[in-house]
Amino acid sequence: MTIYPAIDIVGGKAVRLLHGDYEKMTVYSEHPENVALDFVSSGASHIHIVDLEGARDGGTPNFDTVFKIKRASGVFCEVGGGIRSEGVIEKYLSAGIDRVILGTSAVKDSAFLRRAVEIYGSRVAVGVDIKDGFVAVSGWKETTRETAFDFCRKMDDVGVSTLIVTDISKDGAMKGTNLPLYKELKRRFSLDITASGGVSTLDDIRALASIGLHGAIIGKAYYTGAIKISDAIKAAEALT
Repeated sequence: MTIYPAIDIVGGKAVRLLHGDYEKMTVYSEHPENVALDFVSSGASHIHIVDLEGARDGGTPNFDTVFKIKRASGVFCEVGGGIRSEGVIEKYLSAGIDRVILGTSAVKDSAFLRRAVEIYGSRVAVGVDIKDGFVAVSGWKETTRETAFDFCRKMDDVGVSTLIVTDISKDGAMKGTNLPLYKELKRRFSLDITASGGVSTLDDIRALASIGLHGAIIGKAYYTGAIKISDAIKAAEALT
C-alpha cells in the first residue's frame, strides 16, 4: 500500500481543517515545499496536495505553491481542488503534476469527466467525499442526494481507475479511519482506492493495508507528530 502524506494549502500555507470547516483551520507551515522535502527525506515517494481555496471557490489560486512542492520534492504529486475544466487539467499536467483529482466537477459534469478520462486516462482520479453516506461537493459545503456507493459504481462504469475516498466525519479528528467503509468499497469495486480521513495510528495503516487498499493519505497525524511518515511506510510495506 502506498502512503500519501498530505499538504492542504490555503494562502500559500500548509494547513489542516477540522471536518472540512474553513473556520477551524490550523496553519502548520508558511513554506509547504519544506514540508514536502521532509516527506521525501522520510522515504515518501508520493505526495497528496489539495488547494482548499480552489476546492471552495474554483480555479487555481495556489498553483504557484503546488508547482514549488513538485519542483522541490521531485516525487509523484497528485493535486485536487478547483479542477473543473480541461484547461486547468492541462495547466497542472503540463507543469509536471503527475495526477489530478476531480471532485465537484466529477459529480456535477459527467460529460466533462468522461472527456477527461478519455484524454488523460489514469492521470485523472476522482475524489469521493462522503458525508453521512452521501457525496459532498464544493469544498464539502454542499451534500448531494447521491449515495457514495452509487457514485462509485458510476465512476467504475466511466473508466475511472483511482478513487480517493474521504469520510468527512473522520477528517482531522484523529479518531481512526472508517475501516468498514473501505472494506465494503474494496469488496464491491476493483478500482484503486485510497483512504483519506482519520488515519491516526500505525494500526490504522496496518488495517487498511491488510484489506488490500491501494493507498492511505496521512494528514493531521503527521503534523501533530502522531505518525512518522517513515514508520507509516514501513508498516504499509510489511503488509503489501
